Amino acid sequence: MTITDEDCLAETLEFNRCFEAAAAGRPAREGKPDAALLAALRRNRLGGDTPPVRLPHGQDHVVGGGVRVRVFVPDRVDGVYLHLHGGGWAFGSADGQDERLWSLAERTRLAVVSVDYRLAPEHPFPAGPDDCETAARWLVRHAAAEFGTERLLIGGESAGAHLGLVTLLRLRDRHGVVGAFRAAQLLFGPYDLSMTPSQRSFGTRRLLSNTETLRQTYELFTPGMEAEQRRDPEVSPLFADLTGLPQARIVVGGEDPLLDDSLFLARRWRTAGAPVRLGVVAGAMHGFTLFPLTVTEREQRRGWDFLSTAGR
Repeated sequence: MTITDEDCLAETLEFNRCFEAAAAGRPAREGKPDAALLAALRRNRLGGDTPPVRLPHGQDHVVGGGVRVRVFVPDRVDGVYLHLHGGGWAFGSADGQDERLWSLAERTRLAVVSVDYRLAPEHPFPAGPDDCETAARWLVRHAAAEFGTERLLIGGESAGAHLGLVTLLRLRDRHGVVGAFRAAQLLFGPYDLSMTPSQRSFGTRRLLSNTETLRQTYELFTPGMEAEQRRDPEVSPLFADLTGLPQARIVVGGEDPLLDDSLFLARRWRTAGAPVRLGVVAGAMHGFTLFPLTVTEREQRRGWDFLSTAGR
């Protein structure tokens, strides 16, 4: 484990303090959001109160069994990155971060395929994972013809990191596909939906995520499931056999309720025999890459470096 960005700790903690103070002035959401609230929240970018910017570089396509994806292709393509967005399986979209994905495509020379998977609560588990699996299988079959390369990488943030790992396991267990994706980049994901100790003990702090918001999110994604049911490896990949997976880069903030998820996953990944890099960003809260922080800029560069070289 590497603890990064300790020199930025004062700035990061001050941002957390200001975020928490602002959140204290807003009413806490309780229970299942109604359709109007969901629609309003989904119109804006994750972590913000304005709509995302759509760039002309992004092209919308339909693949497989009707799964929508958004594709960014730089002038030179050295591989393809299958991206799965975050948002607690209930928010976010493939066109919700065009600027970030286009920058990634240009800097890494990767075509980026971002999956517009179906969202809960209208489409609970397993709809989202099904769509990601479909997109991944399409890419395995068609990457060479569509993009001129068979070098495939996968990753995502938060719920997208969960979906990235679930997708790799489904490819292996359902289709015998091992090694097609050469690396995974997983940022602050929830890998145990029955709740790791850090999730349960985080409490009520009004950062981007806390103990209660996680419970609500899991109920939206897996309605009616008890904790024991959520330990099924199909739902919580921390409990899965991790053999045969590619090299990974796992990142989490030190003030994230999902801290244990990444710590435990990295240990199990390494024990299963694959290389893994684990980075803990000092003082960072869940979803810190959504915000204009020094640690965000640094994490972006580290991610670009990893994706540029992994799986060659």
